[in-house]
Amino acid sequence: MSKNIFEKLLWSIALPGFGQYLNRKYFKGTVFLVLEFLINIQSNFNQIILMSFHGEISNAIKHTNYQWLMFYPCLYFFSMWDAVKDAGGGKDPISFLPYVLAAFFVTVGLIFSSNLVIFGVLLGPVWLPMLFVFPGIAFGIIIKKIINNSL
Repeated sequence: MSKNIFEKLLWSIALPGFGQYLNRKYFKGTVFLVLEFLINIQSNFNQIILMSFHGEISNAIKHTNYQWLMFYPCLYFFSMWDAVKDAGGGKDPISFLPYVLAAFFVTVGLIFSSNLVIFGVLLGPVWLPMLFVFPGIAFGIIIKKIINNSL
């Protein structure tokens, strides 16, 4: 991955829409940014991040609007993939797979975040979905390699 593409990816990780702005896709960047703020506010995401960092997982769960927050993983990972693709990356026709599976796994992690206990710890709506990113990306890379090797 070139430095230019990697920069767009990192800015998209920082905030959906920023990678699009760097790619001079201002309308698309603005749409992603507006959706980011809308979902963030409606789901109470900043509040639950703050509570989670302070170890107040039960309060974070109570304040989470799951109906809104479940939109976030797809917006977040699509924004990253779109920024990378517009910057010249993702030339492989199935380069989207790690992003799609990461979004799927994070959404599943979010669904179970209010009651899934791992090693006696309830991780809640921030930490559990973040942990689910890794298997999502790993499965996406593995499936991509299997498909590419079979073609």
